[in-house]
Amino acid sequence: MIHAPQSSPPPREYPRYERGQRVALFVPCYMDQFYPQVGQATARLLTRLGVPVDFPERQTCCGQPAFNSGYWEEAAHVIHHCVRVFRDYRFIVCPSGSCTAMCRVFFGHVDPSDEVVAVGSRVFELTEFLVEILGVTDVGARFPHKVTMHSGCHGRRELGLVEPPLALLAKVRDLTYCELPNIEECCGFGGTFSVKMPGTSIAMGRTKVENIAKTGADVVTSVDISCLMHVGGIMRRDPRTKHVRAMHIAEILDSQ
Repeated sequence: MIHAPQSSPPPREYPRYERGQRVALFVPCYMDQFYPQVGQATARLLTRLGVPVDFPERQTCCGQPAFNSGYWEEAAHVIHHCVRVFRDYRFIVCPSGSCTAMCRVFFGHVDPSDEVVAVGSRVFELTEFLVEILGVTDVGARFPHKVTMHSGCHGRRELGLVEPPLALLAKVRDLTYCELPNIEECCGFGGTFSVKMPGTSIAMGRTKVENIAKTGADVVTSVDISCLMHVGGIMRRDPRTKHVRAMHIAEILDSQ
């Protein structure tokens, strides 16, 4: 049985999705470059559930790297481009808790104008969109593996994103869920933090990997491929976990 860890997600009233409404798929720039299969899995999953998907090809970045590094003026240029690209969509689905949090929570810190805040508020993380807006927990997936889940900081703390991914995993056929000790602890990636503070970042990542090893899982998943990139690199260098695969939750939900 999957138990959601204790959390205090911020209350949110979700908009209603009308069947047939087109949604925009926002694929983070690092995902597009390094993990395109996650974006493809997301598109297939939404399509299978009867949700028409558009992929605006002019999309680039949400501005998070510049924002997190303190370059807010430079981030504003990227944010404004993002707003222009997605302004016509009521629902913008993103397979990343981190980038969703940037749009929904932090766009307004850089530019509190009505349009910027409004477009940012219409960005939803994939599992959040499936569970809270579509009302779907069983997507018809089958994945006969032992799976543990890392809960990324941005999704957990900024979006209150705890229960939706667990609810979806609970309905995946033949999946055995292995609860991760100290699931709420950061993996140490933190974007530019891992570049500026590599020693601390790696130490935190190793602690996360030790907990993954304790679960006995052969797959670790998350709603953030950036966290999995960090953890996966450490796992490959650890004899206890080099066999463990790091897979975005969209890839699991897309499995048949």
